[in-house]
Amino acid sequence: MEESMLVPPWLEKLLSTNFFTVCKTHSDSARSECNMYCLDCNGDSFCFYCRSSRHKDHRVIQIRRSSYHDVVRVSEVQKVLDINGVQTYVINGARVLFLNERPQPKAASCTGTTGVSHICEICCRSLLDPFPFCSLGCKLVGMKRNGYANFTNNDKDDDLIGCKNQEMISKMMKISRNHNRQRQQHRDHDHKHYQTQELREGIQHEMYPSPPTPPPQPPPSRHPSSRSSRRKGIPHRAPFGP
Repeated sequence: MEESMLVPPWLEKLLSTNFFTVCKTHSDSARSECNMYCLDCNGDSFCFYCRSSRHKDHRVIQIRRSSYHDVVRVSEVQKVLDINGVQTYVINGARVLFLNERPQPKAASCTGTTGVSHICEICCRSLLDPFPFCSLGCKLVGMKRNGYANFTNNDKDDDLIGCKNQEMISKMMKISRNHNRQRQQHRDHDHKHYQTQELREGIQHEMYPSPPTPPPQPPPSRHPSSRSSRRKGIPHRAPFGP
């Protein structure tokens, strides 16, 4: 019951909806991409012309694309959703956030990630800032798994939101401290390994000194008399006897 209060009824349907398909009704029109979603109808995506005819007075948000992934502008979604804890980005001059998690090019486990200060605690994607989630979808999974996140954006629930946000901030600080500790341990390990290697090389150099360099040898003599073959002289014969 509490979970259903913290999650809007349209959020899960939004995250599973396919966008940027061609509208079947207005396929011949210029703006026929289905990049709109109605929070009141909670149905499928629709195009610009469908909004004008069927969702004129409804709460509608527009979905955009960044690197083949669906994003929504913060200025639109923060009016109906609490987006605290989700990493945001500035794309084309507007601040946006991603709807669902994105595959990491080089996937790494949360415990084995090195050289990264901040990661998403659900999909382990590297983040720019100390946030626990990279997308709305990861925040939804984190809320169901741990129960410290929420999507409620209502003034009458300020006390509950403040309590939940305080727990989320504490969780974020704990994650950041753990990653900083891991990075320091890796740096200390590399430094000790380097010192050990230097000591081994120094001991080996003292035990097995390198042989002295032999002095340079003089070039071979090239005296004219030292030839490999000499010309034979005139043979001398014994005088004839009487």
